[in-house]
Amino acid sequence: MKGNPASAVRYMSQGARLLLAPGLKRFIIVPLLANVVVFILATLTLIHLFSDLLTFLMGWLPGWLEFLGWLLWAIFACILLFVYGYSFTIITNLIAAPFYGLLAEKIEQKLTGVTPPDETWGELIPRTVGRELVKIGYFLTRGLLLLLLILVSWFIPGLNLAVLIIGALWSAWCMAVQYIDYPADNHQTPFTRMRYLLNRAPLTSYTFGGMTMLASIIPIVNIFAMPIAVAGATVYWVDSLRHIDVGR
Repeated sequence: MKGNPASAVRYMSQGARLLLAPGLKRFIIVPLLANVVVFILATLTLIHLFSDLLTFLMGWLPGWLEFLGWLLWAIFACILLFVYGYSFTIITNLIAAPFYGLLAEKIEQKLTGVTPPDETWGELIPRTVGRELVKIGYFLTRGLLLLLLILVSWFIPGLNLAVLIIGALWSAWCMAVQYIDYPADNHQTPFTRMRYLLNRAPLTSYTFGGMTMLASIIPIVNIFAMPIAVAGATVYWVDSLRHIDVGR
């Protein structure tokens, strides 16, 4: 497999440093405020759902299987954390999409020295929100199919573990697609081509997405993870993806 996990770590760390550069901080204020609001609402909802659903599941569990309660609790907590991470990411990115697109543009300008064509807010908002809806449709159609596969295979030893691994890889892929798409969309790169470019270096892309996914499910960390992921994805785009020839 092509790519290098160390490159993904470098892109993310370089992106984090770039956010502290003069002239860029103002482009993350609105996304951070949106992240804080969604974080509070999502976390309160998660706590409420976890308590109610766990009580229901423990009541449904037969008495002779009560010793498996701790395992059920751990599995349920992991599932909810992934749902929490997905929900947090989808909602905040939909709200902050125009600002993330602008942030990716400014970071690319700082990296390359090339000033992109001017774009009004009236042009930027419909383009970025529309692209966000395309991504949501892509994630949901395939994610629901994967969820169905997980439910069907849940009680089949061996197969359930394999499906969970596939689910983790799919989550990492979704995060890579989500954030690389900001600089790609700034260049009006078609969605299918952008996914092809990511697949040219799968080890780098999946590592980058996995790091982002992990950060998105950790409360408080996820507030800052999104702008860092945008910055890191832009570094990845400039360094490795933008000059790839699709025909090769």
